[in-house]
Amino acid sequence: MIMNKINLEKELEIAKKAACAAGKLLLGEEAILKKELLSTDRDLKLTADLMSEKKIIDIISAESKYPILAEESGLSSGMLSDIFWVIDPLDGTANYSKGIPICCVSIALIFKLDSILGIIYDFNNDDLYEGSINSSAKLNSQKIFVSDIDSSNKGVLLTGMPNDTDYSDEALNEMVLNFQNWRKVRMIGSAAMASVYVASGKADLYTEKKTYLWDIAAGAAIVNAAGGKAVIKNQNDKFQVDAYFSNSLLKI
Repeated sequence: MIMNKINLEKELEIAKKAACAAGKLLLGEEAILKKELLSTDRDLKLTADLMSEKKIIDIISAESKYPILAEESGLSSGMLSDIFWVIDPLDGTANYSKGIPICCVSIALIFKLDSILGIIYDFNNDDLYEGSINSSAKLNSQKIFVSDIDSSNKGVLLTGMPNDTDYSDEALNEMVLNFQNWRKVRMIGSAAMASVYVASGKADLYTEKKTYLWDIAAGAAIVNAAGGKAVIKNQNDKFQVDAYFSNSLLKI
């Protein structure tokens, strides 16, 4: 079986090395890194996105045999195999551009569309989150666990509004009605960071529609390793997905 041939410990170390190298780069010279390459009503791309992605791809390509799906450059080969890397070189670009310290590097390994390994590096705080199907979820080598909150009126919901969010009155009203069931609701501008906040018990559920696979793939592995439940569904040809990450006790 292919899965038995994957050395997850080795791949985990490669992902850590790449994430930390990219994080160090992203803490570098602001004048260069924060130069805008694309700016629309709903999206923003910086030099930082491209430089971070190149750093990650260079490291992973040199040490791992699996193909790569990256946010900025797409597929490293013509098609994906059963096993492939998914890279978000800078999740929370808008936050990063404004000096809001909620952003990160996110790297995942996928097997048959399931996240089997995830690394998320919160470089502003030097916090490295990790998890895999063969290992516990950890923050800086210390085990982390999801919360034990079992009622939404006691819980914290994290969500977001992707670039092509439906801003119609009907859609927004539906969102607000759901918000009313929760003690607190937060939009922090980084799906990957939202994922690890659930994994570490800082929040209790994260959900978002039409986010991108690279935003949440690593977080899915970490949430599952922390005892939670990560559900990713409805993937389209642009790699947009609906994400539902919970402590396994809460439902939306």
